Amino acid sequence: MTRIAQLKARLARRDLDGFLISQPDNRRFISGFSAADHSIQESAGVLFIPRRGMPILLTDSRFALDARQEAAGFSVRTYSKGMLPLLSSILEEYRSKRLGFDSHYTLHSTSEELLKICHEIDVEPVATTGIVESMRLCKSAEELQKLQGSVTMNETVFQEVHRTMQPGMTEIEIAMHIETLMRQRGAEKPSFDTIVASGANGASPHAVPGQRQIKAGEPIVIDMGLVLDGYCSDMTRTVVLGKPAAKTAEIIRIVRKAQLAGMAAIRAGVTGRQVDQAARKIIKDAGYGDCFGHGLGHGVGLAVHEGPNLSPRYTRKLQVGMVVTVEPGIYIEGWGGVRLENMVVVTREGCRNLNRDTTCLDI
Repeated sequence: MTRIAQLKARLARRDLDGFLISQPDNRRFISGFSAADHSIQESAGVLFIPRRGMPILLTDSRFALDARQEAAGFSVRTYSKGMLPLLSSILEEYRSKRLGFDSHYTLHSTSEELLKICHEIDVEPVATTGIVESMRLCKSAEELQKLQGSVTMNETVFQEVHRTMQPGMTEIEIAMHIETLMRQRGAEKPSFDTIVASGANGASPHAVPGQRQIKAGEPIVIDMGLVLDGYCSDMTRTVVLGKPAAKTAEIIRIVRKAQLAGMAAIRAGVTGRQVDQAARKIIKDAGYGDCFGHGLGHGVGLAVHEGPNLSPRYTRKLQVGMVVTVEPGIYIEGWGGVRLENMVVVTREGCRNLNRDTTCLDI
């Protein structure tokens, strides 16, 4: 069953005559239209999915050509005076009576305008959440292939940069080298701002690279990912130039043990919380429980952060085909941090590791 057919079946179950999709990743997942929004206030387009009939992509003249090339099976209609007036005429054309929209992404001001238009043409707007996101949770064979390609290219870039790293280089210099190589190798873009955090800066999980010069023997946290064919990768390595201090080596081993415990706990049917607990116990038993504050992992796909999650609060069960990160860490203020991150695919009996790089995992 095609994604459009699956979505229409979901609309029928909710008694919706049509559905609006404005969230960019959901829009791309359903239509193939890859244009990005410059901001939540400036949309590249909106999908209208009727329960019956041809789906429509509403956009403006800037994106019309790309839309026609990418959104196969969609009628592309352009607007010059805003999306909502065109939508109003489409709703009347399709005789829609109940219109769903993704309320978690729609601005309050836009929803107010939508409510007004719907009232004028006697259409009931229905706020929804998670309709498309739930379709994205389990990856198809084609998506897994794209994710593997993204992971492999990300590792290649990391390994090339790692070979050039020397004491005295700055964090920002390394981060810029990483992101330049990503684009040179064919990536669309980084999937997030690259993190290079050396020494004490590594105590911040989302540190911003700066002018600090890296030193021999200290932990250097490198968190990086890229977008290839629309799909993201996300990997963290903690590297040391030269011989690591005893404490650094010990903490890296603890974090690696926690990562392996988390990966061993993954299989279809267990909850994200159970997996998180398996890894967290290793760090807690080693005496660093207060130094691991974030969840163990998150889903990756068209977005670098999507469902499901591996965290103390995620009680839903994992399913075959889900892709998650496994990224335990230990962060000590004034000293630094260690984080190791791989991406894995959930299987019936366990998980399959998408990463092959073993840099600094065997200290």
